[in-house]
Amino acid sequence: MSRTKEFDPDAVLQQALELFWERGYEATSMADLVAHLGIARASIYATFGGKHDLYVRALDRYVQGRDPGLVEKLSQPGPALPAVRGLVAAYAAEAVSDQRRRGCMVVNAAVELMRRDPAAARRVEASWDTLEVALTSALTRARAQGEIPAAKEPRALARFLLVVLQGLQVLGRAQPDPGRVQDAAAQALSVLG
Repeated sequence: MSRTKEFDPDAVLQQALELFWERGYEATSMADLVAHLGIARASIYATFGGKHDLYVRALDRYVQGRDPGLVEKLSQPGPALPAVRGLVAAYAAEAVSDQRRRGCMVVNAAVELMRRDPAAARRVEASWDTLEVALTSALTRARAQGEIPAAKEPRALARFLLVVLQGLQVLGRAQPDPGRVQDAAAQALSVLG
């Protein structure tokens, strides 16, 4: 007869996400996970696999909680440019208001693991692709609706904005100068025309 779990795996995964987001992968030891999650090491291995498996699942959860909302905001009917502008403003506001200085977990994974961890790299690239496609679609609609000049290339603009947004998230991990963040966001928006 199998034992029933004495913990909620979904709640534990959320707690692991918070710890990894706060500290990063390398700075979070298995002992830290055991202490933070309040479950035995054997239970972590039995339920989630090792530390890396748990991290990847936590990163998946983060992406699944964030990316659909971004896509939804950019794909609302009507004028598209206000949604793009709102997204840039939201990223800038988040960068200067992140009191815990966690930044974006996807960006954190890119900086810490992307070059040497194929599983993390795939998830980072997929998240960036999702945002790029959503921005390209919104900017294509904006161009078709006359909100941006016809000469503007939506995909190139989307890629530029992706880089700016991710840069704002990197700044959010540090002690960002609000003026620097706001100026960068304003310049990014001015490129739209």
